[in-house]
Amino acid sequence: MGSLRVSRSLPLQVAAVCYRKRGNSIEFLLVKTNGRSKWTFPKGSIEAHLSHSQAAEREAFEEAGASGVIESRHFHLYLHSKGVFWQPAGVQEFVVKAFLLEVRRTQKAPETMRNPTWFSAVEAREMLCKGREVKYAAELQTVVDRAVEHIRADKVLVANSAASRPTRAHLP
Repeated sequence: MGSLRVSRSLPLQVAAVCYRKRGNSIEFLLVKTNGRSKWTFPKGSIEAHLSHSQAAEREAFEEAGASGVIESRHFHLYLHSKGVFWQPAGVQEFVVKAFLLEVRRTQKAPETMRNPTWFSAVEAREMLCKGREVKYAAELQTVVDRAVEHIRADKVLVANSAASRPTRAHLP
């Protein structure tokens, strides 16, 4: 996506792509939208006194009751829409910065109507498509795919780093 050009012309939001590892699989924590008709990642507006990753972390807690370790840099940008063309306000598009948050703890979310639920990557891709236009469904599926790639790449880097460290027997 031409993120630089698009991000300057559309309003910005942040999302926490909440995940946990279960053996070799990855699960994603999704929440219901305000209208309760679709699944989404916890997301919202940025605030002047918070970094973008802190704002995403706040959304994860408020909407899903999730806390954990959030990456300081976003891993993906995607397009999101709010509204419908037949309503007076119409449709508004946003650029969303997606941050990975490895969930360490969950509790009851302050926003009780969100129904936070864990899904496998395959299920998350499917649930994020329901009730959305093809364009926006594809954007969200790509977020899941990129998140899986990023999480697995980090796992490989950690494993390779551990394997390349000298043991005490090899130190002078």
